[in-house]
Amino acid sequence: MYSYHKVIPLSQPSSPLSGSPQAVSQLPIQNVLSELLHGVAESGQLILKAAPGAGKSTYFPLQLLKQNIIGGKIIMLEPRRLAARNIATYLAKQLGEKVGQSVGFRVRGENKVSSQTRLEIVTEGIMTRMIQSDPELDGVELLIFDEFHERSIHADTALALSLEVQEALRDDLKLVVMSATLDSEALQSLLPEAVYIESEGRAYPVEHRYTPMSANERLVPAMAKQIRHLMRTETGSLLAFLPGTADIRRLAEQLDDLDNDIDVCPLYGQLSFSQQEKAIAPADKGRRKIVLATNIAETSLTIEGIRIVVDSGLEKVAKFDLRTGITKLDQVRVARSSAEQRAGRAGRLEEGICVRLYSESQLNQQPVVPEPEILHSDLSSLVLELAQWGASADDLCWLDTPPEAALNQGGALLETLGLVTAKGQLTDKGHQAHQLGIEPRLSAMLLEAEHTGGEAWLSTALALVPLLEEPERGITDITHALYRLKQGNAQKQARLLQRASTLARKLGSGFELQQASESLAGVCLALAFPDRVAQRRSQQQGRFVLANGHGGMIADDEPLSDSDYIVAIDLMRTGQDASRIFLAAGLDIERLQKHAPDLFMTQEVADWDENKGRLIAEKQIRIGSIIVERELMPEPGKEQMAAALLTYIRRKGLQVLNWNEGSKALLERVRCGAEWLPDKAWPDVTELALMDNLELWLEPYMTGVRNAKGLTGIDLCAALSAYLGWPLNQEIDQLLPVRYKVPSGSEKKIRYQAGQEPVLSVRMQEMFGEPTSPVIADGRKKIVLELLSPAQRPLQVTSDLAGFWAGAYKEVQKEMKGRYPKHPWPDNPAEHVATTKTKRQLNK
Repeated sequence: MYSYHKVIPLSQPSSPLSGSPQAVSQLPIQNVLSELLHGVAESGQLILKAAPGAGKSTYFPLQLLKQNIIGGKIIMLEPRRLAARNIATYLAKQLGEKVGQSVGFRVRGENKVSSQTRLEIVTEGIMTRMIQSDPELDGVELLIFDEFHERSIHADTALALSLEVQEALRDDLKLVVMSATLDSEALQSLLPEAVYIESEGRAYPVEHRYTPMSANERLVPAMAKQIRHLMRTETGSLLAFLPGTADIRRLAEQLDDLDNDIDVCPLYGQLSFSQQEKAIAPADKGRRKIVLATNIAETSLTIEGIRIVVDSGLEKVAKFDLRTGITKLDQVRVARSSAEQRAGRAGRLEEGICVRLYSESQLNQQPVVPEPEILHSDLSSLVLELAQWGASADDLCWLDTPPEAALNQGGALLETLGLVTAKGQLTDKGHQAHQLGIEPRLSAMLLEAEHTGGEAWLSTALALVPLLEEPERGITDITHALYRLKQGNAQKQARLLQRASTLARKLGSGFELQQASESLAGVCLALAFPDRVAQRRSQQQGRFVLANGHGGMIADDEPLSDSDYIVAIDLMRTGQDASRIFLAAGLDIERLQKHAPDLFMTQEVADWDENKGRLIAEKQIRIGSIIVERELMPEPGKEQMAAALLTYIRRKGLQVLNWNEGSKALLERVRCGAEWLPDKAWPDVTELALMDNLELWLEPYMTGVRNAKGLTGIDLCAALSAYLGWPLNQEIDQLLPVRYKVPSGSEKKIRYQAGQEPVLSVRMQEMFGEPTSPVIADGRKKIVLELLSPAQRPLQVTSDLAGFWAGAYKEVQKEMKGRYPKHPWPDNPAEHVATTKTKRQLNK
């Protein structure tokens, strides 16, 4: 199947980020440049939509500098470090300068700016920190948000803060939001006064080929097969999009026997800058290249010589699990906008080909744009930013409001780390942590290590931070990485040491690498990850339970697999119950108890041991869900006995109690009452609420119960009635009666079930003389009547008795007269005498 994307061809499209020369007059952005410059000059807000390669990230800011449209400094946010470096390098070259003069950049661990710098290109949370440190942004006139469609949490946060700065402090501050693919309607609703400009993309035609994989076909072999075929039959270099780094490594291995003139280059975020540069640089003369990339290559980067794209249609998305506090890496299909950007990479330099390993119908089923990071991420850093800003999330304007549950979870973690109070305000330690500008957990580790120990503690923590920010691939035990650093053998030795020294200066301290101790690594890390302290499960090598209650596992051949305690730093949920632990450190639990006693709690616990058939009481020292020490206690008293039995019920469920017909019926009536009469003070009797409140409703009726068997003797009707309290336990029989007296004089049981209507089963003759459906619950609920034949078989179900008598009854009467001729079937049942008798008995 072939399909074409109609475009306006260029004689020489640009490659702005590769460093190659380009004819800037040919850039599509030039067609709207006068509108752009006028919009920036005259308006406080501007939205620019332009396709990749249009020149929005390069030519546009270059013209702002050259034409002096902006008097003050320009800050441009890029979502990726590689793009920030390359754009700054390219623009400086266009000006005939070195990076750090008119154009500079700031990324984590690297800063190339000077007093001459007029355009700073920044990434990650740097723009947010600039706003926090100087809310008035003295000297800054324009903020540019590039590639905003990637919707990083940093970009969303910085934009929300910038809008407040613009409204409250700097009405002269200018904001420009740029994107290749964006939801323009949503963005315009957030920036209603913004000038909107769209630059039509220009590229060579791209031929789309859809070759979906079969059900049993695996991705890497399928990708290898396509690449081999394309490299034999087509010219030019190839860019393949894969979901993750493991897929890239496996595919690279399968392609190692290609012709000698073909270079295979990986491209993903964890590679060094030089390795990434090699992937995007032009192939040597007479050679071709295959670039195996994650979604890092979708935007911002132009890779020289690419005319073929092979798209798996997949990407890895990290989603934070609020329940476990652990990130799960999901493999998902890309959004339509991402698929289009991937295909566009083939049409930058000449007519290209995009082979999609999925069907067109699969693509059309995908959302237009991907879900923003802020909706599925750990928000602890955002909560810290909001606390520093002195605002709640509701006080700011967002394109997508951060989820309340995620904000609450982030706040709870910060409180555990001692960075915020219970009311969400920054503590003194929290203010210090924010000044460090690193992840909250790592900030807490540095500050606690500085407070807890001497130089060795602080130097150990300082050495660990850069090792955690940029972990070495293939190393599971971070103490081994620390050892390599001390020996001078780390992969990024100079950069890591520089980062540690920078953090030390922020703390007003020094950093001595040789003072760092591998034996202290686990204890320091536990200060940052107390919820991830993990205990090895009994007799199970490589299997651990974390303090947060979640399970983790390490490969059996890893030295840490037989450790009694570890700190699991980097772990990822998979399809299994336990998470795979990728980075950890051994932990001396006694040392942690000695130096961080506040992480531990002591409690007396009593529980019913089913195997032994008796009560076990013990004193436990715990860190979260982990029991570090336990000590048997003397024979427990009545209170401990009751507590143990309640624990037993919570473990086994409410079914261990004696739920007879009467108690079940009462429970359903109370649940229906809460639904139908919400204005009355019904207690919450959902199963979850009953389990949570056993002490309130059940424990008072456990007098004399000494073992699990005795639980079956509890009068649950009495317990529930008392839980209802006065006056509801007196009113319930009137509001929701157990039985209803029908016109024949019989009393029939009403069936109650939460979420459904009340039902009464009765022979039709017994309802003669009843003109309308009976009601309960202060007249708010009609009883559904299941009208039965003389043989007790259902004839009709109705909640409108009057309507039934006047309508459908005629058909029932006609059929029943023939089947049950001895029973009365009057023409006007609403006025007939109700009866349980036959016609003959009635006539006596």
